[in-house]
Amino acid sequence: MTSRIPGFYKLDPDQRLAALAQSSAVPTDCLERYRSEGLTLQEADLMVENVISTFALPNAVAVNFRLNGNDLFVPMVVEEPSVVAAVSNMARLARDSGGFRADADAGVMIGQVQLVDVADVPGTIACIEAAREDLLAQVANVHPRLTERGGGLRGLQVRHVRYEEPGYPSEDMVVVHFLLDCVDAMGANMVNTVAERLAAPIEALTGCRVALRILSNLADQRLARAEVAVPASVFGPDGERVAADMASAWRFAWADPYRAATHNKGVMNGIDAVCLATGNDWRAVEAGVHAYAARDGQYRPVTSWRYADGVLRGRIEVPLQLGVVGGPIKVHPTVQSNLAMMGVRTARQLAGITAAVGLAQNMGALKALSTEGIQAGHMRMHARTVAATAGASPAEVAAVTQRLCGDGEYSVERARVHLESIRGSK
Repeated sequence: MTSRIPGFYKLDPDQRLAALAQSSAVPTDCLERYRSEGLTLQEADLMVENVISTFALPNAVAVNFRLNGNDLFVPMVVEEPSVVAAVSNMARLARDSGGFRADADAGVMIGQVQLVDVADVPGTIACIEAAREDLLAQVANVHPRLTERGGGLRGLQVRHVRYEEPGYPSEDMVVVHFLLDCVDAMGANMVNTVAERLAAPIEALTGCRVALRILSNLADQRLARAEVAVPASVFGPDGERVAADMASAWRFAWADPYRAATHNKGVMNGIDAVCLATGNDWRAVEAGVHAYAARDGQYRPVTSWRYADGVLRGRIEVPLQLGVVGGPIKVHPTVQSNLAMMGVRTARQLAGITAAVGLAQNMGALKALSTEGIQAGHMRMHARTVAATAGASPAEVAAVTQRLCGDGEYSVERARVHLESIRGSK
């Protein structure tokens, strides 16, 4: 199977599905799901409350990807033009250099049990630490099927947290962290159940009041990493300058949180799109990634780019609490098809792919910023939406888009002028 399909973007949706089927990327039983409307109203009603309809977003696929020596297609659900194109283009540039490499940690999530009204902080911490094994034993069988699958509790930690805000009374609290390997689930419900079960024995042990008991979305025990290395020549005749400028743009993001915020937003364009396509909680992932970016006290980029000896090297490390079971994954038919197209069977596989997509997306953004600027390519991709907004029919969109790109002006007013001209010439 090869993920390299030249001219894939030029095909219509049916032709793209046929090309994917021919490459063996899409199982036969998934083809009709992709041709259907996807989530039915009845299925949606099982997922959330007060359902009145479904809301569709484009379900696209990034091509050209080679990850850890294997080709794959990556489904992406996103409404913003140029995102899928950027990932596909960067995957194409990286192919001849071996593509991307990625790995991910086990699915360990953190749960928190907060103790308040703590009179003796050192004594309370010592009491909990002395009873660590007993506390773990009391909740070890909360999820017996998880243990059978190789998951379960991995430890317990105790922290002293102090609230100190100028103008307000300070407050000491003790927070118990427990680590739960959720294997192939995102694990929020699993973690929250264990937190609830731990509350009573911790209260009885310490005599302190338990307040919050809930998971943390800063999943820094569940990191995913990806790397890529490409020769500067892939960026064209001026490749050395482009590669050097890309590394310089990253240094700007490292030094300045205002730039880092937009830098990381570009990374999340790719990560969020894969999360949506696979039925995962993109909001939890966003919260965790941005918190991780500020772990040294300043908000930093979650990628790094270095250029030396003619080679540009990129790396990403982010917390990714993703699952391939649970939640809407088994309910949403398109999610099932997307996972089948990727051939993903474990959460760690999915996390590695998602990290690589985030790195590819960032690579595309830095290349654009270092060459023609971010807006030129984005607006070319956006031209079809502008044409449709101006009132072009599906049969007219291509002609209006071509004229918009030709004069480099992408306003709705300009599209209407072109549309009137096209219609008047018929």
